[in-house]
Amino acid sequence: MNERTTLWVSPVSNLAGVARHILDVASVGIPGWRMVVTCPSGPLADRLREMNVEVADLPIDAGTRAAAASLRATIKRVKPDIVHSHLARADFLATMASVGTGVKLVSTEHHIPPDRFMFHPTLPSAIAMETAHHVRLRRFSHVIAVSASTRRDMRKFWHTKTPITVILNGVDRPATPPSREPGLKLLSLARLSKEKNIGATVRAFAHIVRDHPEATLTVAGTGEEEASLKTLTHRLGLDDKVSFPGFVNPDEAMADHDVIIQPSKSDNCSYTLLDAVAQGMGVSASPIGGNPEILPPRCIAEADDIDGLARIAVEQGLHMDQRPKLSDEVPTVRGMATEISRIYDKVES
Repeated sequence: MNERTTLWVSPVSNLAGVARHILDVASVGIPGWRMVVTCPSGPLADRLREMNVEVADLPIDAGTRAAAASLRATIKRVKPDIVHSHLARADFLATMASVGTGVKLVSTEHHIPPDRFMFHPTLPSAIAMETAHHVRLRRFSHVIAVSASTRRDMRKFWHTKTPITVILNGVDRPATPPSREPGLKLLSLARLSKEKNIGATVRAFAHIVRDHPEATLTVAGTGEEEASLKTLTHRLGLDDKVSFPGFVNPDEAMADHDVIIQPSKSDNCSYTLLDAVAQGMGVSASPIGGNPEILPPRCIAEADDIDGLARIAVEQGLHMDQRPKLSDEVPTVRGMATEISRIYDKVES
């Protein structure tokens, strides 16, 4: 059988969660398929070219009309069998740009906030966006959801009848199990934004240091909440216990810490948590999104349960046998790519 072509569409160029997904799949390839990516110029495009993946520019900053025209030109040039979009902006661009081309559309849904007002200030604006997704999904042959909770929320908010298959984000297990010791070096590794709820992490840490003065907390990352989080840290008298290093190498940070705390109010299938578990870290997290699908109950407390988050972090730090392990439900990167290939085969059949 001749190799077929899939054109992946990303509206982002930074090396965040969606880029991680794209790079992981590109690193192993999709069995039976040639993968081409269109995205804005930047780190993602550069990294893909270093991997010898064909990349076409997507001029997002030029506006919707120009971006759609560029994507349409790329579709006509590449002649893909499937256009596979990631994130809402790419979904809508693919819908517009593919009209009359006969190409089949697939989308991966990476993130749907369970609170419809998290990114929409009013009910009418939330309903308008939900309706837009409902309409555009009529053009899609299949949707991949990164967790069962994502699939549930798609059906709840978007009322779609488009087929949806859950494929959890894939992560490879270390060839050699990481060497770990008990400890209370705690880590937050997320964008410093309201939905990540890092204030709860700082308040939980304040509870922890009362009984464990040796504990430390690193709040890594950047974002609009940085100033308010530093103010909270100072008010709680934790300046000598909490550090804000900004951007860090995630692998190095995880290797140097014992427990990751992530009481997020919006996540679907967190690569941060998957990597933490793969590297033998303890985890204290909220039950949001796909977290209960990749973590055991002993690692989960409600996002506003400060006492619970603190208790779990201490247990995870000091009791190695309580730390989670990746279940067989979480695929490897190659397994994830193989599952994507199977979806493509269904769409093409």
